[in-house]
Amino acid sequence: MTDTIVEPAIDNPPVVFTQDHIGWTAWLQPLAEEELNDRHYEALVDKGRAKSPYFALLVRDPDILQARTKTDNDIFYTTKSGLPRAERELSATAASRLNGCILCASVHARFASQYSKRNDDVQKLLDEGVSADLGDRWNAIVEASVALSATPPAFSEKHVQRLRKVGLADEEISDVIHGASFFNWANRLMLSLGEPTPAN
Repeated sequence: MTDTIVEPAIDNPPVVFTQDHIGWTAWLQPLAEEELNDRHYEALVDKGRAKSPYFALLVRDPDILQARTKTDNDIFYTTKSGLPRAERELSATAASRLNGCILCASVHARFASQYSKRNDDVQKLLDEGVSADLGDRWNAIVEASVALSATPPAFSEKHVQRLRKVGLADEEISDVIHGASFFNWANRLMLSLGEPTPAN
């Protein structure tokens, strides 16, 4: 693999957290669609992702990307039991807000709003940060997600007890842990490979 450093000229890059659609530019050269083979498309899982600079960059290592995408899909789309989708997205939004990943926060905030119909509370999290008061249940989810995302992690039994106190069962607590932990990792990957840009 030959890495080519990309030096985009970005006018007015996003600097605030938003639920609006924004873009992302890689600092290394993503694969062009004409370079993709069957193994790349298998790793992408969804062929439409070939148009995303982020996934077109990650597909340079198809084995890792395929494992990453299957994990992501299982955490956020397997919702027949466990935590509702809105609160899985809330955990990812809280981790992304703490870590400063404007793009990830925008994507997961939109999903949290869509599935919860609590747009104002989601925006409050983006505007005020992870200490925003969102009500007991959401506060407990945000607090646990932030503790998991801290360096070093600060998650402990007290977070589990608080989640139980607001009504989460063990399977739902597991979903909070998976959503926040996955996006804590995903934020750091995205932040190390490129930067947010205005929507195309």
